[in-house]
Amino acid sequence: MTVVLKVENLRTQFRTERGLVKAVDGVSYDVHEGEIVGLVGESGCGKSVSQLSVLQLIPSPPGEIVGGKAFFEGQDLLQFKANGPEMRSIRGGRIAMIFQEPMTSLNPALTVARQLSEGMQLHLKMDDRAARERSIELLRLVGIPDAERRIDDYPHQFSGGMRQRVMVAMAVSCNPKLIIADEPTTALDATIQAQLLELMKDIVVRFKTAMVMVTHNLGIVARYAQRINVMYAGRIIESGAVKEIWDNPLHPYTIGLLQCVPKLGRKLAPIEGSPPHLINMPPPCPFLPRCRYQAENCGKEPWDELRLVEGQHYVACPVDTRTARPMPSSDSRKRESTVQHVTAEPEKATPELLHDDVILDVRDLRMYFPVTRGLLRRKIADVKAVDNVSFKIRKGETFGLVGESGCGKTTVGRCTQRLYRPTGGEILFEGQDVARLSENKLEMVRRKMAVVFQDPYGSLNPRINAGRIVGEPLKVHHLVSSSREYEDKVEELFRMAGLDPSMTDRFPHEFSGGQRQRIAIARALAGDPSMIICDEPVSALDVSIQAQIINLLQELREKKEGLTYLFISHDLLTVQYVSTRVAVMYLGRIVEIADSQELYDHTLHPYSRALLSAVPVPDPHLEEKRERIILEGDVPSPLDPPPGCHFHTRCPMAASECRQVAPALRDVGGGHEVACIRI
Repeated sequence: MTVVLKVENLRTQFRTERGLVKAVDGVSYDVHEGEIVGLVGESGCGKSVSQLSVLQLIPSPPGEIVGGKAFFEGQDLLQFKANGPEMRSIRGGRIAMIFQEPMTSLNPALTVARQLSEGMQLHLKMDDRAARERSIELLRLVGIPDAERRIDDYPHQFSGGMRQRVMVAMAVSCNPKLIIADEPTTALDATIQAQLLELMKDIVVRFKTAMVMVTHNLGIVARYAQRINVMYAGRIIESGAVKEIWDNPLHPYTIGLLQCVPKLGRKLAPIEGSPPHLINMPPPCPFLPRCRYQAENCGKEPWDELRLVEGQHYVACPVDTRTARPMPSSDSRKRESTVQHVTAEPEKATPELLHDDVILDVRDLRMYFPVTRGLLRRKIADVKAVDNVSFKIRKGETFGLVGESGCGKTTVGRCTQRLYRPTGGEILFEGQDVARLSENKLEMVRRKMAVVFQDPYGSLNPRINAGRIVGEPLKVHHLVSSSREYEDKVEELFRMAGLDPSMTDRFPHEFSGGQRQRIAIARALAGDPSMIICDEPVSALDVSIQAQIINLLQELREKKEGLTYLFISHDLLTVQYVSTRVAVMYLGRIVEIADSQELYDHTLHPYSRALLSAVPVPDPHLEEKRERIILEGDVPSPLDPPPGCHFHTRCPMAASECRQVAPALRDVGGGHEVACIRI
C-alpha cells in the first residue's frame, strides 16, 4: 500500500515567559493511501499541533518546528518555507484540513460560492463558471439541499452541521491525496455527526484519499479508523491496528483511557491525576506519576522509543503490562477492583429509594421566547423551545434528559429552577409550584435544587478564590453561625468533592478542568440540596476527567440518601451509564421515556433508535454488528416547527397522518412511554 505521508521525529516548541513548551517531542508515524488513521489523547497532548506542523501552520513566534521530517509523496514538506510557493501549492490542494469550528474557519463576509471556488481557481486553474458548477456539485455531494440556491448564501445562514459540510466540500474540492480532520464533529449533534463521518468515510473510499482523524472520541476511532496512534505529553506512546489495541492494549495510559469509557457491567476506573505541564515534564517518563504499572526499570530505560511487540503493534513502555500486576489506586482500593478487570455493576438507585415519593413533577411545561422586530420590538412569532413537556422524577433516582442541540433540554432545566419564568404549565418541586412562587420563597427552592453547569470555568467567579466560591451558599442561606463552623464546612465540602482543602486559597485559573468541575459540585452541595440539575457536566472534559466526575456524582448519591439528579446531556453512553430512567427530547417535546436499560434494549420511537445508532460505541467488534440509521436533513427550526409530529420530516416511518396529528405520550407497558401513532 502506498505511503502518502511519513513523519519522522517531528519536534515543535513554543517559547513562553515560563519556559520552553515541548508541544510535539519526537513524533513519528505514517499514513497509507485509502486508510483512516486515528490520533487520540487528552487535551494538550500535541495532537493538533503535530498536524499543524506538517502543514507549517505554526505561528512563529512563539512557535517553531525545531526538528524532524514530513515526507509527502516523496517531498520533505519541512524543507520548504512556511509561506513559500511550494507550501501554498500543497495546502488546500494536495493536502486539505478540516478544522474543529467551521464558523471561525469560514469567512463571514464571503458567500459559500466564493469560498468554495477560490481553492479550485488557485490549484486547479478553473474559470469562474467551471468552479461554480463544481461547487454546486460538491454541495450536493455533502448533502446540502437546494444547492443551486444555497451556494450564494453566507456562512451565518447555514446551521452548524451544514457549515461543517461546507468545510468537507472545501476539503475535497481539489481532490487531495491527504485530508487532516481536526476534531471535525466535536461541536455537532450525534445524528449530524453520523452523517458527516459516513460522508467522510465514503470520500476516502471513493477517491482513495488518506485521512488523519484527530479526536478524543474513542467511539469515532472504533467505528471509522483502521489504525490508531495514542499520544501523551507530545509523543506517540502506542500505535497499531484499532482492533489489536482494543483487544490487547499494552501501554498503561491506553489501558486507562479504555477503562474511562462508560460501559454497563463495570465501574469506571479513571486515570488518577492530570496530564503533565509540557514545560517541566517529570523525567524520565511523563506518565510515571499517574502510572499503576511502575517497575524498577521505569526510571532507567528511555520511555519514548516505540518498540515492536508483534505485527504492527508498537508501544513505548519498558513494562510488559500483560504480565505485570497493577498497583491499586485510591479509587480501586475503595471499590475493590483493578484497572484491567472491573466487573462490578454500575451504581443505580437502590430499590428502597425507587418508591413513589415524587420530588419533581413537571406538567405540560411550555416555554416560548418571543421574536421581535423593529425599534418598537413588535412581536412577530414565538420560538417554542419547550412545548407541553411532562415527566416525574422520584426521590433518589438519576433522571437522564437527552436530545440534540436546540431540543429544549437546557431550557427545561432552567425553567425547573425558575431561571426562566415558564409560559405555561406546572413545576411541582417537593409539592410547591416553582412556576408561581414569589421571589422570597424561590430562595429556599434554589438552595434545595442546586445546579452544575456545562462550563466549569465560565460558571466560577475568577476574582474570588475556591474557598469563597464553595462557601458562598453557606453565607447566603445562613447555614453557619461562626467563622470556625464556616471554615470546617468548606473543608468538608472540599473533601466530599475529592479536593485537597489546602487549595481553598487558589483561584479558578490555577485548577485543571476536572478540578474546576469538582469545585462547582462542592458549591452545589453547600446548600444541602435534595436535587442537583447537572447540565452537560462532563461534555467539556477529557474522557479520563469525565470518568472521575461521573464516579464522584455516583459516590455522592451513595453517601447522601435521597439525593436526586436531573442529568442533562447529549452523550447517550454517559446517560445510559448513570441514569435510572431516561427521557428523549426532540424539538421541544419528549418522544420517549423509559427505564434506562429498557430504553436501550427495546427502543421504540424512530428518533430514539436513530439517536442511539448514531452514537459511536468505543468497541470496534460491536460496531461491526450495530445497525446504523442515518437521518436525512437537519433539525427543523423551533421558530417554524413542522405541523403534527415534529419528527415526520426526517422519520423513515412517516405516514400522511403524522403530518396532521401531534402524538401524546402513552404508556405501552412497564412505565415505557412513547409519542408515536405508528407504534
